[in-house]
Amino acid sequence: MIVAPTHIPVMLPRVLGLLAPALADRPATVVDATLGLGGHAEALLSAHPQLMVVGLDRDGEALEASRRRLAGYADRLRLVHAVYDEMPQVLTDLGLERVEGVLFDLGVSSLQLDEARRGFAYAQDAPLDMRMDGSQALTAAAVVNEYSPAELIRILREFGEERFAGRIVDALVRERRRGRLDSSARLAELVRDAIPAATRRTGGHPAKRTFQALRIEVNGELAALRAALPAAIDALALGGRLVVMSYQSLEDRLVKRALAAGAASRTPVDLPVELPEHGPTLRLLTRGAERADDAELRANPRATSVRLRAVERVAS
Repeated sequence: MIVAPTHIPVMLPRVLGLLAPALADRPATVVDATLGLGGHAEALLSAHPQLMVVGLDRDGEALEASRRRLAGYADRLRLVHAVYDEMPQVLTDLGLERVEGVLFDLGVSSLQLDEARRGFAYAQDAPLDMRMDGSQALTAAAVVNEYSPAELIRILREFGEERFAGRIVDALVRERRRGRLDSSARLAELVRDAIPAATRRTGGHPAKRTFQALRIEVNGELAALRAALPAAIDALALGGRLVVMSYQSLEDRLVKRALAAGAASRTPVDLPVELPEHGPTLRLLTRGAERADDAELRANPRATSVRLRAVERVAS
């Protein structure tokens, strides 16, 4: 039995406030597309007595922890083992055409970070796993040991924005000639030693970008997000709201572009009036990306890198 670690939902009051106008005093449905340990879902269910939450997560352990946490709301809860890009099929299976809210809290969950054996944290030694869904085949160890040097360089540059990708991969290739690399601590050590000393003194842990890149590759995170964002927008009823919290620039860039596209007019620029059928389908609810305030950062350091964006569906 997995015991859930202490979990503080990120930017909870702001999330509740943004979703409330679409949910208050009426029957409504919210898709929590990244259920995790259920903190946001619990607060939403408590605040809105007529609300049903559809909770998705690819992590079976997280789903089980949330099932226990949310047992008091079982009659208003539907939990599904799925990745968020599977949302259209999930909604079809549940007989739901539209929903009033969708929430994404992207990145690694508290459960995954705090369970050292999952291999997500570079500060603790563990097997190189990094699977959000323990039933899938691909692991970080397979990527590190079996991908070609060119593939590894591409992954570190594209998913980690790592400018020393070549040096790091050279070190990995030398290491795997001596034997299989299966330790997260050893990987972190190799990355640290491959990066110039002057660079190691700034910008946080030297292995942060490499671990991020491997995690994204193992879990197909960016591809899933690209598919999930338009699906979430399409699922919103008129007046429905979408809130997305991302934790690194690659995710936030995808979110920003998808929401901005929906909030832009499609009327040809040379026409003097807005064509109703070409008007925006979304209204931006945030000016740029919102960040956690100082009080939250003191209470919950994991909110440090969060970027929150939100929209309302205003046209079909």
